[in-house]
Amino acid sequence: MRKPIIAGNWKMYKSFEEAADFVDEVTSLIPSNEAVDAVICAPAIYLATLVEIADETDLAIGAQNMHYETEGAFTGEVSPTQLASIGVDYVVLGHSERREYFAETDEAINKKVRAALNVDIVPIICCGETDAEREAGQTEAKVEAQITAALQGFSAEEVQHMVIAYEPIWAIGTGKTATADDANAVCGAIRQVVANLFDDATAQAIRIQYGGSVKPENIEELLSKEHIDGALVGGASLQVESYVKLVEAGANA
Repeated sequence: MRKPIIAGNWKMYKSFEEAADFVDEVTSLIPSNEAVDAVICAPAIYLATLVEIADETDLAIGAQNMHYETEGAFTGEVSPTQLASIGVDYVVLGHSERREYFAETDEAINKKVRAALNVDIVPIICCGETDAEREAGQTEAKVEAQITAALQGFSAEEVQHMVIAYEPIWAIGTGKTATADDANAVCGAIRQVVANLFDDATAQAIRIQYGGSVKPENIEELLSKEHIDGALVGGASLQVESYVKLVEAGANA
């Protein structure tokens, strides 16, 4: 059985004090990581402090992005080795906002996945379709292309330790949510892509999250579905109460 994973993606929100207070409070409220993996993916400038606050607790800290080079003349970027050196456990890669606003390509995302694994950081690989692509019936083709590109060159063993997040772009921050059945169908299609690329054992091992206007009111139904192993959560992860409820739902799934 795959352990659920609930990852909050704060994006470009919270002051330093708000971030530190949130993590300090949440660590005493969330269930044990034996039942669920709870993650907060915070702005890079807060990561070192949040890792320190969360040390020896059931909360893991993740980054929202990184470069694929270990070092170099890349002004403003953060390297995988720098993240690993402060104890970051996860990194979100290929989020639609990174692809759309910062021109990230499938090739760059593939390099970042490799770089994350090289320093034992778990990549959360995002995929998802636009509203126009959904209306045109291109959802499965779109996510298949994104996942195939992201996983190119990896072994089955490596892939089993990754996380995939299906985030339909039309549902991110819009209040729209795919029905639990629709989300499950696409997550199932992603699992089949992994099976086709590698094998059934790898497809059954990899965890696939759903993301897109996830909140306490719909998390239980989503997690009840066969192929949904957790959630990548934006707005609902910004408040302690709602984030804790999400993690508790994961522990009870």
